[in-house]
Amino acid sequence: MFNKILIANRGEIACRVIKTAKALGIATVAVYSDADADARFVKLADEAYRLGPAPAAESYLRADLILDIAKHSGTQAIHPGYGFLSENEGFAAACQAAGIAFIGPPAAAIAAMGSKSAAKALMQKAGVPLVPGYHGDDQDPALLQKQADAIGYPVLIKASSGGGGKGMRIVEKTEEFAAALASCQREARASFGDDKVLIEKYLTKPRHVEIQVFADSHGGCVYLFERDCSVQRRHQKVLEEAPAPHLPQATRQAMGDAAVAAARAVGYVGAGTVEFIMDVQENGEPGKFYFMEMNTRLQVEHPVTEMITGQDLVAWQLQVAAGGKLPLAQEQLAIRGHAIEARIYAEDPDKGFLPSIGTLVHLATPPESSSVRIDTGVEQGDAISPFYDPMIAKLIVWGESREAALRQMDAALGQYQVVGPATNIAFLRRIVRHRSFAGGHVDTGLIARHHDELLPPPAAPSVRQLALLALAEALAGQQRYPAAAGWRLNGQLTRRFTFQHPQQDCEVELSHQGDGYQLRVAGHTLAASATLSGNALAAVLDGARIQASVVRHGAQRVLFAGGERLAVEFIDPYAFTETGVHGETHLKAPMPGRVVALLAAIGEKVAKGSPLLILEAMKMEHTITAPGDGVVQDFYFEAGEQVNDGDELVDFAAE
Repeated sequence: MFNKILIANRGEIACRVIKTAKALGIATVAVYSDADADARFVKLADEAYRLGPAPAAESYLRADLILDIAKHSGTQAIHPGYGFLSENEGFAAACQAAGIAFIGPPAAAIAAMGSKSAAKALMQKAGVPLVPGYHGDDQDPALLQKQADAIGYPVLIKASSGGGGKGMRIVEKTEEFAAALASCQREARASFGDDKVLIEKYLTKPRHVEIQVFADSHGGCVYLFERDCSVQRRHQKVLEEAPAPHLPQATRQAMGDAAVAAARAVGYVGAGTVEFIMDVQENGEPGKFYFMEMNTRLQVEHPVTEMITGQDLVAWQLQVAAGGKLPLAQEQLAIRGHAIEARIYAEDPDKGFLPSIGTLVHLATPPESSSVRIDTGVEQGDAISPFYDPMIAKLIVWGESREAALRQMDAALGQYQVVGPATNIAFLRRIVRHRSFAGGHVDTGLIARHHDELLPPPAAPSVRQLALLALAEALAGQQRYPAAAGWRLNGQLTRRFTFQHPQQDCEVELSHQGDGYQLRVAGHTLAASATLSGNALAAVLDGARIQASVVRHGAQRVLFAGGERLAVEFIDPYAFTETGVHGETHLKAPMPGRVVALLAAIGEKVAKGSPLLILEAMKMEHTITAPGDGVVQDFYFEAGEQVNDGDELVDFAAE
C-alpha cells in the first residue's frame, strides 16, 4: 500500500479521498488554486502546494505542475478525483512515465472510452447493445443532417468527448438541426476543446441506469450493482439512488454482465461506471437497455453504491492501484437496503437554475449517522466562486427500504440550512415528495413533465412564519438595547414590523404583555412568548412550542421552521433608500461569464422572448431574451468579452 498520495482535485471529492486515506494511515498532499487557498480540503491535507491562479486552465489542468509537485513531495501515487484530469489519458501516461502510480485505469483504457464514437465501436464488437445512431469521423454538417434524417427524429446530438450534460442538444425536427448542431459544437469546443459529435436516436421516455464496475490487474472484474440517475435537468443528474426502483433481477444481472464485458474489452483496471439508457414501456416497466458511455473514473454518485454494499470504493481504488487484488469476488457482494443522493447546489431554481455565487453566511446541516452522510468541500464562511462547479454538498441517506430512505431524505433536506447563495434544497424536497418519484416511476423527463408542480411560484408567508419573524426582530432589538425592552411608563410598547416578500408586503403588530407578547397578523391575534439565542428562536404561539432559526443578513431575514425556509426583506422605516439609475429595459448579466454571440442587430425590432445574446458561464450557455416586444438600442459588450454579475448587457426599449 502507498505511504503518501497526491490528490489532483479540489472540493468535496478531495475531502472524500483524504477521509479514506487518513483512515488507512496514508499521508495526503493537496494542490490548490488561489481561489482555494483557504479551502476545507487544503486544511485537511497533510501538505498543500499552490498551483496557480483561479482559472482551471492555469491550475487544476496543469498536469506538468502537478507532476512536479508530486515528485518534490515524494508522492507515490496521484488520485485524480473526477473532472479536471481524471479522464485525461495523457496525464495517466505521464504519471506512469514518471514512476508515479495513477489511481485510475491505464491510459489505453481511458483513450478507448474517451471517444464516444470509438467506444461504441468497441462495445459493438463486445456484444454490448447500442442505441441506433451515427458515430463516424466524417463531421460534414450536411452529412450529419442526412444521418439525423435517416435515424428519424427526435435525435440527440452529443459531443464525442463530452460529459456532465455539456455539448448535448435534442432536436425535434429537421428544420432545427443546423442551429442545434452549431450550438452543440460551440459548447463542445469551449468545454472539451473538441467539437466532434455523434448522433443517436433520442428515446422519448428513457431511464438512465449505470453499473459500477471494478477490475484489478490480476484479471478480476466485478460489478457492484446499479444506480438509477434518471432524475435529471438539462442532462445533469439531480438525484441518484441504488438500487434502481422496479428493476427485475434478471435485467440487473444482464446489465451487470454487459458492464463487465465492456470493462474487459478495454483491459480495464480500477473503478469505472458503464452507463446505460433504458427504454420505459407503455405499462411503465423497464424495456431494453443500451450502452451509452463509460466513465473511466470514480463517479460523483458513488456514495449510494457504498451505502448499499458497505464497501469503501476509494479504499478499493487504492488497493487496486497499489497492485492488489479486488477485496471481494462477485458472489460475495450483495445489496442491503436502499440509498438516495441529492446534489445540493448554489443555484436559483426560480431564475432558471442560474448558478448563485457568494459567501455561505449561515450553514447548518442535519447530524451525520449510519443513515445520513454528507460529502462536502465547504464550511460556513466559505465562498462559492464563479470559477468551479457550484456544488455545496452531496446529501446521502440510507434506509432498510426505499420508502424508509425517502422519509430519511425528506427529513434531512428539511434540516439543511443555507443563507447566502440561493440553493436548490426546496426544489429537491419537492421532487422527493412528488408522487412519481415516491412511486419509483422515474425517467429523464420527470422534472420537465412536472415542471409547474416542482417549481411553483413562491407561496405567501403564513401567519405563523410572520409571527416568528416579528418575535425574532423584537428580541434581537432587545439584545442590542436591553434598556428599551417592553416597559413603558403609563402604557405598553407596541411595534409594527414590515417584511417584504415577492407576493406581498406583510405587517405584524407586536405588543408587550407582561412577560410575553400579543401579535396581530393578517387579522389573527396570537399570544406568544419567546427567547432568542444567537440564531435560535424558541417560541410558544397560542400554546404551541416551536423551535426555529432566524438568520439576519443585511436587510434579509431568513426563517427556518418546520422544515421550511422563508426569506424576506425587513423594511426599516428609518433606512435610506436610493433608486437605481437604469430601468428594467437595461438587461443585466445574471452571473459572471463571457459573451459568446450577439443574436440581434442594433435598431432591430424583436418580439418578446426573442434571443438577444448568448452568455457562457461555468461552461454552459445561457440565452438572454427580450423581456417584451421592443427595439434593441445597444449592446454594451462585444462577443468574446468577459462580464461581471449585474453588468448591463443590452439597452432594450420596450413598446
